[in-house]
Amino acid sequence: MSDIVNGLGRASAYGALGVVLLLLGIFLVDLLTPGKLGRQIWEDRNRNAAVVLSSALLGIGGIVFTSIWTTYDDFAKGLVSTAAFGLLGLVMMAVAFLVVDLVTPGKLGATLVDPEPHPAVWVTASCNLAVSAVLSASIA
Repeated sequence: MSDIVNGLGRASAYGALGVVLLLLGIFLVDLLTPGKLGRQIWEDRNRNAAVVLSSALLGIGGIVFTSIWTTYDDFAKGLVSTAAFGLLGLVMMAVAFLVVDLVTPGKLGATLVDPEPHPAVWVTASCNLAVSAVLSASIA
């Protein structure tokens, strides 16, 4: 029975850390794009903004999953490792966003929240997932 209680405690801690990292991902995408992201998605039903946010959340979720899956036997070390890799993922996604913005015409953030569908959204979303995959592979 103590194994179950111990497992629930660890799962709760990792779950809470994952939620915090996902929230940081939302704030990061909101920071990189003009306007309020929540309004863009829920009120304006902006698919571009939704795709970019979704890809960031999936990317961070993938990094957190991989970090937990390959975690250390030491619980505290595993939590710190998961937090560190999750934060690194957020930073790397932001850097990738800024690089794509630098090498493409216009302002990427404004393009991504434009109400008209734009191919740059798929490039940015793919970049988020690619960064996540590379970082996840480096963890394993």
